Amino acid sequence: MVDNIRMDSCRTSIVVAMCLASALAAPNEDARVASQKYRWNNVEIVGGGFVSGILFHPKQRDLCYARTDIGGAYRWDPRSKRWVQLLDWIQRPDWNLYGVESIGLDPTDPKRLYLALGTYTNQWAGNGAILRSTDQGRTFQRTDMPFKMGGNHDGRSIGERLAVDPNENNVLFFGSRDNGLWRSEDFGATWTKQDGFPITGRTNGIGICFELFDASTGKKGQPTPTIYVGASSKTNLYRSTDGGSTWAAVPGQPEGVTPHHAAFDRTGAMIITYSNAPGPNGVSGGSVWRLDPKQDTWTDVTPNAGKGFGYAGLSLDAQHPGTMVVTSLDRWKLGDDVFRTTDGGLHWAGMKDTAKLDCSGSPFLNWGQKAPKFGWWMGTVQIDPFDSGHILYGTGATIWGCDDGTNVDRREPTHWTPRAQGLEETAVIDLISPPAGAHLFTGLGDIGGFRHEDLMVAPREGMMLNPLFNNIDGMDFAELKPNIMCRVGRGGVGDKRGTYSTDGGKSWNPFPSEPKGTRGSGHIAVSADGGAIVWSPTGAPPNVSHDFGATWTPSEGVKRELCVVSDRVNPKRFYGFDTRSGALYASSDASQSFVTVAAGLPTGDMRLRALPGIEGDLWLAAGKGLYHSTDAGLSFAKLSNVSDVSTVGFGKSAPGQSYPSLYFIGACGGIEGAFRSDDAARTWACITDPQHGFGTMDQIVGDPRLYGRVYIGTNGRGVLYGDPAGSGALISSSY
Repeated sequence: MVDNIRMDSCRTSIVVAMCLASALAAPNEDARVASQKYRWNNVEIVGGGFVSGILFHPKQRDLCYARTDIGGAYRWDPRSKRWVQLLDWIQRPDWNLYGVESIGLDPTDPKRLYLALGTYTNQWAGNGAILRSTDQGRTFQRTDMPFKMGGNHDGRSIGERLAVDPNENNVLFFGSRDNGLWRSEDFGATWTKQDGFPITGRTNGIGICFELFDASTGKKGQPTPTIYVGASSKTNLYRSTDGGSTWAAVPGQPEGVTPHHAAFDRTGAMIITYSNAPGPNGVSGGSVWRLDPKQDTWTDVTPNAGKGFGYAGLSLDAQHPGTMVVTSLDRWKLGDDVFRTTDGGLHWAGMKDTAKLDCSGSPFLNWGQKAPKFGWWMGTVQIDPFDSGHILYGTGATIWGCDDGTNVDRREPTHWTPRAQGLEETAVIDLISPPAGAHLFTGLGDIGGFRHEDLMVAPREGMMLNPLFNNIDGMDFAELKPNIMCRVGRGGVGDKRGTYSTDGGKSWNPFPSEPKGTRGSGHIAVSADGGAIVWSPTGAPPNVSHDFGATWTPSEGVKRELCVVSDRVNPKRFYGFDTRSGALYASSDASQSFVTVAAGLPTGDMRLRALPGIEGDLWLAAGKGLYHSTDAGLSFAKLSNVSDVSTVGFGKSAPGQSYPSLYFIGACGGIEGAFRSDDAARTWACITDPQHGFGTMDQIVGDPRLYGRVYIGTNGRGVLYGDPAGSGALISSSY
């Protein structure tokens, strides 16, 4: 038992948390790292993020790819009827490559695949890269590009920016956001900027939208002469008739709009969808046009569906000339729709109003309502080139698909189900694994969070409700009475930001009141016995409630927001970390008051965790170091061999051990990945490998009931769970 922290008025007992000299030694980079083999699977949610592009290959049946804004690229596996992630090998240092700017299909060779990768164009983000594969994405070669890409910026569902010449497939073009048009003549291995193209530098952050080859103007074995490029600029459509050497604006084009998608029909005419903004938000107008390239005449073929929204997705039926579909974009009042025509755009039929939606395979799509929405952020749609009734479209949360799309031609209902199985794109904010009840609870961005009773099945009850939060920012449970739980979030129904459960998360009740000065969700902690809830909302100091939020009392001794955690043994103890000053506060009276017990710790986005089973045992993931306290935060020691850490978690003890297993995400012994220790951090094992880097790992927690089971949360790759598949040597660590 740790001695009580003195709370005398002069606060002379404060101990500054300065590590011992030996503990501050540089990490031992010479330590040999051996791996612990793990088997990895996704926690099933199905979708959960923006699917920005879907592409069928025109030459091979059932060969289909999908791209996401932050969650990688996928290939459809027709045997398992699931999507297969192609980028799990990307490691943490290259996390920015998990956003997919564009997919390039070789229309003549189904084995060739190209990906343009890069999530952000911000100064702090790395440059983009183009990957090339000759085995449908099973392996890749990489070319780093001298500019940034923006897979998660505005205009991310336009495209495709990356295109392969159908007559000379070693030739590719890529249209960048801020650095003009680029060309490759060696299957994407090297690239040259095309200075002859009118847009060479930064425009509005969108830049070039797509390239489209008119294959009929050339012949096999020679570069296609006529190429079209769509751009988000005053001139939005350019044409070259000499293979890209010179360019000119296509006359008569619509003004004040951004081209989203384009395709040639069998007559040689071009169909283009337009919006007055790049999307996925901010669109208030748009149109669909048909261009006759021979005469340079334009015909408006926009569906007669009202105004105030744009058009984005486009797909032509490969088997039936004149049949095509387009999607609306930001049609918020009536709901976005897929419009279908069989006569080249003279007459259109909306598919939404007669559609039958069944989301039982992904129940969260109900969003707590009686029925799901047809969709929003619908930037991509595709008709299967081998099956006219098979249609897929992407939304901000999933892929919907039907097999009877031609029914609308007969004014009969179409039947839609989620088709995102295997595609997990949630952004994880928090994870908890209680010692009883459901093994896992997830707090996510945009789609709230879930209680997971079966990791292999999407939660049947959908998202946690009452209230439903768009973002769950924090969760906690009473260690000794885990049926008592709390969660805080934002963007929910009404103005509630906190809720509690007394039945292990099966049902929830909003806090009747909130602490004064609450501006956001902030941080929540529950005492070990469930008798006290401590909430430090955004911009407000900790407050304590002993009546499930009916009343709140401000904690004395602290005047700013803290990252609060509860001791997992002593119900009276709470801890709070000030990320701005690096000070640790502690309470021994159930948060009635806090005192500063440590100072001089690192600042920034820190993660403080209290170990189950041992009072006063704290771990602090502090960016460039992992810190440990065994005296309730009076002093901390820095581990010598952990050079980088984003988060730390705990799980069931190994056989023969009493101390819980430790997990962290970061770097150890010069190796990046996720790590586990079974001997109180004396040695560590890397549990990820070169094929399983998952790019954006950010959360980790072990299962307190299953030794070796670990849950990892990512920013876009969903939630993963892993189990040991073998044993491996451990690396030493001292502090």
